[in-house]
Amino acid sequence: MERLKHLFNEIHYELSRLIAEGGMGVVYEGRQHGTDEFCKVVAIKLIKEEFSAIEEFRNNFIGEARLVADLIHTNIVQTYHLGSLGDQYFMVMEFVNGINTEDFIARHIETNQHVPIDLAVFIVSRICRGLAYAHQKQDTFGRPLGIVHRDVGPKNVMLAYEGDVKITDFGIAKALDLMYNEEGEVIAGKDEYLSPEQARKEVTDHRADIFPCGIFLAELILGYNIFEGENPEDTRDKILNLELPDFRRMRDGVDDRLNDILYKALNRDKDERYQTSYEMLTALEMYIYGDGYGPTNEKLAIYLKDLYSGDGDRAAERYHMSKTQPPMV
Repeated sequence: MERLKHLFNEIHYELSRLIAEGGMGVVYEGRQHGTDEFCKVVAIKLIKEEFSAIEEFRNNFIGEARLVADLIHTNIVQTYHLGSLGDQYFMVMEFVNGINTEDFIARHIETNQHVPIDLAVFIVSRICRGLAYAHQKQDTFGRPLGIVHRDVGPKNVMLAYEGDVKITDFGIAKALDLMYNEEGEVIAGKDEYLSPEQARKEVTDHRADIFPCGIFLAELILGYNIFEGENPEDTRDKILNLELPDFRRMRDGVDDRLNDILYKALNRDKDERYQTSYEMLTALEMYIYGDGYGPTNEKLAIYLKDLYSGDGDRAAERYHMSKTQPPMV
């Protein structure tokens, strides 16, 4: 670790602390130093040394950096720089001061409360905003890039304490000229958040990102993933065959309109699903804003602060009470 810190110091980066560690990489909070005491907090994603020598992993990592370099959107974690220290590659990324939604869901389970329904819808609507931007992205020649994230799920969605919702980790995404996994041979993505097309190893398009948005929305509302089985095979079988429940019977507050949104997002026939992320975004926003004032980044920020306070087990209750008060002008 000290050797790594020294190497980064030589290129004007300071490693502060380990944020996350996966099978093939690590993410550090760091600081980028510049002239006249310039300092910027960043996240530094680094391939583990033992995987840096494997060409496939290097190419995937470089491909991810190339893919997200020009994805500049408030709902996508931005990438600033791709670099290398010898044979070890790293990415410098936007630092999100917050939590991922897996922790957010776990906090509600731990405190025995549900995510407020309108906040759940708001979070997924922001994911759809980011995906709509990525899906429509074109190259410098005006050709659609055909980006498909293929790994939308709670671990890859960050909630900043300021209230921003941000998609991260395009590590297994595909796009024009950037195809990292051979569809038809392997399953790309986490089993619990696969689209039916992915579970069947079919070639995917942008609609494969809409089905996991439906899974994610249902999980935020219910507190668990309805498709998660005892093993990967069981999970994939449920994604392909499980009869969808009536969500109105599973949680108070789920009305006909929201039940219909969930059913459309979770339609196994991609031609009957929402055809674009923007279409799903519109449905979600009409649901939460159709009657006027609804959730905002600021309201989510206040809720997060309350949820992670010493009295966080009453956060949802206090949020519901606050909705009965008129908005401040």
